[in-house]
Amino acid sequence: MTDIQKVDAYIKKHSQWSKQLEALRVVFKNTELKEEIKWGSPTYTLNGKLIAGMAAFKNHYAIWFHQGVFLKDKQKKLLNAQEGVTRALRQWRFEKGDAIEGDLILAYLEESIMNSLAGKEIKSQPKKGINIPPMLNKLFEENDALALAFKKLTPGKQREYANHIGSAKKVETQQNRLEKCKPMIMEGKGLHDKYKNC
Repeated sequence: MTDIQKVDAYIKKHSQWSKQLEALRVVFKNTELKEEIKWGSPTYTLNGKLIAGMAAFKNHYAIWFHQGVFLKDKQKKLLNAQEGVTRALRQWRFEKGDAIEGDLILAYLEESIMNSLAGKEIKSQPKKGINIPPMLNKLFEENDALALAFKKLTPGKQREYANHIGSAKKVETQQNRLEKCKPMIMEGKGLHDKYKNC
């Protein structure tokens, strides 16, 4: 199944908001962003960088701006959905009856694109107090999504992964463990949640 088909399926699955999600998708398609599916929801990227995404919830639907902290937000549309946790991510939330202002959304998306091209970015960093192996740190620098997923884990789960990867004596073994652990980290699972898979 292609990313386009996956987005089609996502919109169809969230029937309560299908019309609204399709309207947002039309706005996204008026940009140069590439449509993909990441973490199970539509995500829009530029040169491999996460720019924005959309998601449906029980009582609302939303646009996520991955580096939204840099947006001017003169219309006061954005909020930090996890104060004290997320530093860069901002959300534009819509509830039943809210208008979808296509031109305004497009302006926010275009500003996000310009910010990305200008290199404006806050890198996600793992929580302090855990000895992160250099190999894992390097991967976080290259993969913002993985760094964010790791940051969302409890300190205990973070420590388990860091110790498991860092305790291998050979670089090849560390790399092998890291590759096996990446999908579990992305899914928010702990190392020992489902036996020792990596």
